[in-house]
Amino acid sequence: MLRRWRGIIALARPLNVLIAALSIAVAALISGGGSSESIILACLAGALITVAANAINDYFDIEIDRINKPHRPLVIGMISRQTALVVASGAALTGLLCSFLLSRVNGMMAAGAVVSLYFYSARLKGTVLLGNLLVSLFTGLAFLFGSAAVGRFKAGLPPAIFAFLMHLGREIIKDMQDVPGDRQQLAATLPVRYGMLPAKVIATLVFIVLIITTWLPYHWHWYGKWYFALVVAGIYPILFYSVCSLWHRSDEKNLGRISGLLKADMVVGLLAIFLGKWQ
Repeated sequence: MLRRWRGIIALARPLNVLIAALSIAVAALISGGGSSESIILACLAGALITVAANAINDYFDIEIDRINKPHRPLVIGMISRQTALVVASGAALTGLLCSFLLSRVNGMMAAGAVVSLYFYSARLKGTVLLGNLLVSLFTGLAFLFGSAAVGRFKAGLPPAIFAFLMHLGREIIKDMQDVPGDRQQLAATLPVRYGMLPAKVIATLVFIVLIITTWLPYHWHWYGKWYFALVVAGIYPILFYSVCSLWHRSDEKNLGRISGLLKADMVVGLLAIFLGKWQ
């Protein structure tokens, strides 16, 4: 039983869930307004839908994961595919309920995300950029979801754009890392279809656009000096390092290291947005 629960926790990917919940909380707090109950409910809804997305992704990706990620709980038999489907369904339905309790806007956003992420895992993941764009839109949506929960939808737009670009670049790098399994399963991702060089170029261009867009809110006085200080000290160096490392070494181990570093750096981005708005 303990092994099964450990498998369910691993299936959920706690760090991804935590980042989603923090993104929603930060968006709600910088937007102003709303009650603490609304913010907590929004974070819970977002966390549950993220659990559902991760579980259904592993459900459909089990054959690819046998090659690319042999440590995943479904691959090593910690839990069954049926259990993953139950977890995905239960988390999605509970997340949708919480979302509609917040507002109709939040409910519709959540419903759209659940349906889109299902089709991503089932049909779109192995396509050139379409799957990457959909996942990146979903991560950006977390900020709009949080700001909508407190009735200030537009306030979440700048961080939503940042999240979209950061995740899009990272998703392309993850596709580069997953080429062996994707190629064997005939998944036509960008690096499988066109090679590593175009994938490197597009990921680099995405990060350049991200650097420019993260400077604009400070230039336009939307966010203050602490935001810019954290971006300069904690975001730009990681982006520069990731791009240089990407071009220097494209082996699976290094690509995984870059992907993990970018994920960890998202927490720094959240802190920059929070402090920059409230200083």
